[in-house]
Amino acid sequence: SRDFKILISDLEHVATIFVQVSPVVDEVSPSSTSSFEMLDMESVPAPYQEVQPHWFFCRRADDDTSWLPFSREDSDKLENACNTVGDEEEDVVVAVDGERYDVHVKERMRYAVYWEQAPTEVRRCTWFYKGDKDTKFMPYPEDFSKNLEDAYMIAVTLDEWKRKLDFPTGETVILHNPKLIMQYQPIGLQDEWVSSPSEQTRPRTVKRGVDNVFVEIPDGESEKVDHLVFMVHGIGPACDLRFRSIIQCVNDFRSASLSLLASHYKRAQQDGQVGRVEFLPVNWHSALHGDATGVDEDIQRITLPSISRLRHFTNDTLLDLFFYNSPTYCQTIVDTVASEINRLHALFQRRHPEFNEAVSVVGHSLGSLILFDLLTNQRNGSQVPSGELCNVNCDTLEQTLNRLGLQQYLGTLQAENLDIESLALCQDSDLKDLGIPLGPRKKILNYVRRKWLPEALGLQVPPQVASDNDGNQSSGATPQQSQFHRTQSVTSAVDYEYFDVGIGQVSIDYPQLAFQPQTFFAFGSPIGMFLTVRGLKRIDPNYTFPTCKRFYNIYHPYDPVAYRIEPMIVSDVDVEPMLIPHHKGRKRMHLELKDSLTRMSMDLKNNVLGSLRTAWQSFARLPVAALPPEAESSVSAEQTEQPEIKMGMLNEGRRIDYVLQEKPIESFNEYLFAIQSHLCYWESEDTALLLLKEIYDKLGVAFEQPQQ
Repeated sequence: SRDFKILISDLEHVATIFVQVSPVVDEVSPSSTSSFEMLDMESVPAPYQEVQPHWFFCRRADDDTSWLPFSREDSDKLENACNTVGDEEEDVVVAVDGERYDVHVKERMRYAVYWEQAPTEVRRCTWFYKGDKDTKFMPYPEDFSKNLEDAYMIAVTLDEWKRKLDFPTGETVILHNPKLIMQYQPIGLQDEWVSSPSEQTRPRTVKRGVDNVFVEIPDGESEKVDHLVFMVHGIGPACDLRFRSIIQCVNDFRSASLSLLASHYKRAQQDGQVGRVEFLPVNWHSALHGDATGVDEDIQRITLPSISRLRHFTNDTLLDLFFYNSPTYCQTIVDTVASEINRLHALFQRRHPEFNEAVSVVGHSLGSLILFDLLTNQRNGSQVPSGELCNVNCDTLEQTLNRLGLQQYLGTLQAENLDIESLALCQDSDLKDLGIPLGPRKKILNYVRRKWLPEALGLQVPPQVASDNDGNQSSGATPQQSQFHRTQSVTSAVDYEYFDVGIGQVSIDYPQLAFQPQTFFAFGSPIGMFLTVRGLKRIDPNYTFPTCKRFYNIYHPYDPVAYRIEPMIVSDVDVEPMLIPHHKGRKRMHLELKDSLTRMSMDLKNNVLGSLRTAWQSFARLPVAALPPEAESSVSAEQTEQPEIKMGMLNEGRRIDYVLQEKPIESFNEYLFAIQSHLCYWESEDTALLLLKEIYDKLGVAFEQPQQ
């Protein structure tokens, strides 16, 4: 029996080599055919069963092309739509990936819903191939797969193998047996001067069905959205060291959130209490550096030609800080952020009409400062009724254009079925595509967003505080003025116009958001530094954002751009920031060791313990991971001994500054990982878990620490 198996193996090896060298085979010998049939060791062939398809989408990055599977739920939806649509019917659109993308089934294309992104190809996949150097299987085109499936069906039905398929492209596929199917390159591509096939002509392994290619199919996302979060990026078009866009980074953060929900809210998910949190990116960099402002072209004319790559990087990233302190471009940035958030919010409401949950905002780096200034200038009562962006008594489109002296563009806008409501959701690029010049575009968007929109919603644009000749604020100041305090300037020639809050913001019109955010999360934020250089001495403990009651300042300890907020509220007490717990529980091991050694050293120095044995017990005592103070069970004994610190109302009396735990490798060299620390938040599971705790604590959903 053992010798018989060895013989079969040798025959298979010989047959495979023969086919590689000469793939064109007219006749198949009975002996080789029987040897391949014996591999299955089955006397009766299995009946033919139709292959189960799975849908994939294409992703191209640089020169790399990869195919990624949809979740099983999305694939089933696409398959059902494909089976129901007819050849002459209109295309069917299926929402996938948490309804962030739409797939046009007949067109076989996938389109992004909330952001600008090139459409990607979609395939109904049944057959796959992989070369020797490929890391994973790739799907065949649908027509190629259909020919393979037809040949496979005939081979199974007639129980006749060693079938050869020649394709117009020159490839040859041989079905040796149900488990051995190979694809061979055209014979003309082989090198005649070598005895062995080249790398290019080696056969490909062919597999039937997604279950045989070991691909990881993602879990489907819950249709129930518990919370919506808008994420605003900082300087530059890239958000991490891999130079990825805000869209890609937010995708990573969303994936981390879904994974943490499955592990830390498992029981609540099973009980139907928890759905998911949706994170949407807010991109403002492209609007500032696009053709609408012309700032890139102006800057390029005065840029020195030396060290061109470094200067290009500076112009594309660091200059955003200076632009934000310019009244001209600060207005562009703030308008873009607010209008983009409002546009995304309205679009999300239309696609999720059942959604009536809270909304929060996240800002990274400069994005956090933009949101801070926006939220500081919001007014109570700025909530927009769901789906309503205009008042029935507001001007019509024709009246608006007449007021602006742009009557000639009425027909252009009406041809696209644009009214005042839809015009308020338009971007500069939308009007540019209609052929409207830059000047009229700016007039229309300026009027709709800065003037008409707040008035139509019954909102009040924040008035500027009048100043006398000495630069002092007039006596008509609101009570909020006294809540921000600034030192007397020792310089001259420059003086800001101050709004109600009096914190030295640039003198522009701050637009209103279409909702009241529940929580504002700042990642790696320079807010504290900007407030200080604006002349702000301290923040009154009673101050809070007009429409947002919660504020978290989250940072990495080595982040060179991050600054604290709490010392500006409580200046007479030296208080450490709250330590964000590791998502797996407790502290990181090297931090526990460091704390234990410090504690033992202090005990020995102060002679509190009296014996080395007691000191060793102190070393062995493991600290409790720092958690937000609202979780009473997690507060350590050392924390309870400290007097209660009143941190003001900016976060409803709770702590504001939260610091991440550095990784062991980061602790070896703080300077080496400084830049990386400023960009770590998008992939930080600890940060994502802190957001989820804040969101679901508000919803009354209990947090579960998984067993390690």
